[in-house]
Amino acid sequence: MKGLLLITLVALIHGNSATLIINGPTEPVLDGQPVTLECLYANSDLNISQVHFEFFSQYSQVWRQFSDKSWWGRRCFFGAYMPHVEYDEEKAYLFIHYSSRFSGVPIRCVSDADNVTAPDNSSQPLTFKVHYLGQPSLSMDGYRSYMDVPKELKVRLGEDVVVKCSASSSEEPNYFWQKEGSDWVLPSSTLTLRKTSLLDDGEYTCVVQHPSVEFLNKKRTLRITVLPKDAPWYETTNGHLCLMTSAAAVVLFVFILSVSVFLCRRAKRIRTSKGPIDDHSQKKPIYKTSVESLPSTYGDKQPLV
Repeated sequence: MKGLLLITLVALIHGNSATLIINGPTEPVLDGQPVTLECLYANSDLNISQVHFEFFSQYSQVWRQFSDKSWWGRRCFFGAYMPHVEYDEEKAYLFIHYSSRFSGVPIRCVSDADNVTAPDNSSQPLTFKVHYLGQPSLSMDGYRSYMDVPKELKVRLGEDVVVKCSASSSEEPNYFWQKEGSDWVLPSSTLTLRKTSLLDDGEYTCVVQHPSVEFLNKKRTLRITVLPKDAPWYETTNGHLCLMTSAAAVVLFVFILSVSVFLCRRAKRIRTSKGPIDDHSQKKPIYKTSVESLPSTYGDKQPLV
């Protein structure tokens, strides 16, 4: 009899248990897109307005409520809109306008009803990932991040060409090079042409593809012009770079020299413009025969001071 009562009690408890479910995006989330999360009771008639959303703060290692306006007032930067919650008869909705801030952050919904206690008062945490892919950049020897590779690369016949393509991404992207008007494809981030010939002249495009989002891809095109072997060195791209670097070095040297000469002349002019220093703090000996002597009845010739 006691066993039957226990089974009945357990059945009643599970039958009245309130299960919260949180749902998120069903499609990949791109950088800059807003995100909407929804929360609902799976098997209960509890009031959905007694539910709030929380996120797990990696910094403080605690769950924080989205309606904590004091916290958001201190940390809502760059004009990002504050997330807000809305309700209807069945669901609670969390609208996140700046989704990149919560990429990979656990989010859950929690019930405030008095008759629902932990751990049944919260849903399973949900995370979503925001995908992004930046514009590709090209680099080669002599050119750094602050000096981008020009759109047209001029090389002499027989020279080597090595250009690396890179792009910032939420995941390591896939790279490949292709040549316009040809089925030539190089599955690599680095374009390498050894001992260029006239056949290498043309436009090359670096294609960057996101591994998880098929439609997320970016391109960067580079024109390679092959000059005759006896072309002047200053007509090549490396020649232009050498000239610009030399000119910048000369300008910097002239500037430093001019400043040094100015400071030296100024210091010399200051030294020559000052007369001898008359230090009145030093006392001079006064003798009887001097103009500065004072009347005295003593007959010694020792200085008075």
